[in-house]
Amino acid sequence: MSLEEAKSLLKTHQIVPNKLLGQNFMVDSSIYPILTKHATLTADDIVLDAGAGFGFLTRFLAGKCKRVIAVEKDSHLTLVLREQVKELANVTVIQGDMLKVDLPPFNKAVSIPPYYLSSQLVVWLLDRSLDCSVLIVQKEFANRLVAPVGSEQYGWLTVISQQAADVQLLDEVSKWMFHPQPEVDSVIMTMKPWTKPPFTVKNKVFFRRMAKWLFTQRNKKLENAITPFIRSELKLDKKKTAEIGASFPQREKRARELAPKDFGAIADALCQ
Repeated sequence: MSLEEAKSLLKTHQIVPNKLLGQNFMVDSSIYPILTKHATLTADDIVLDAGAGFGFLTRFLAGKCKRVIAVEKDSHLTLVLREQVKELANVTVIQGDMLKVDLPPFNKAVSIPPYYLSSQLVVWLLDRSLDCSVLIVQKEFANRLVAPVGSEQYGWLTVISQQAADVQLLDEVSKWMFHPQPEVDSVIMTMKPWTKPPFTVKNKVFFRRMAKWLFTQRNKKLENAITPFIRSELKLDKKKTAEIGASFPQREKRARELAPKDFGAIADALCQ
């Protein structure tokens, strides 16, 4: 897809890119082979294209794999998408919210999702047993997933993603490759389930909820930060809650100083 093609489609179908929906269209098709290479696509793969837009990536993927599931939220864009892929028997187009629609099975995700969807989509993908996910995301967001302990970008997303998958940041993607141009550059990232996780957790939902909570109190010492969470989650009295809070070896550390495996150990201790 070229810039001229994108502008032509927008004009023909009277579409004004919606900033709230993060509609920045990829206009440099040279990125598509790079994405499929990182995904090691084969003729047996069924691939999710989340936020398919005009379907140019969808069409490229269709020539590389068994089937493509193209999801687009914008109903107006979906009409154009269906027109663009109508001759491709191995493409299924679904209109609706990526996180709410019913999808057929797929084993890989290769997508250029809208920026607003990034964090929710990553968590959603981590919950699926996929061979890999290859996404183009905002560079600043991607850095949060691999941030070192103690850095400003280190947060709950770092903790839960590092527990669930091997996240790698690869090729940089300049903002000029999109139309309209976003304000920031992007990066290609891959997520692959660990063959052997760096640590396991007894209750993934509880672990994630606790990590989110503690990062709302990131500058408090663990003993003080976790007390309200314990009282709320475990329904314990003030005395017992204080005893548990004081029992952790990491009680003097702040959330931003705890390694992902520390969050796992604390969550498991609370789940006993």
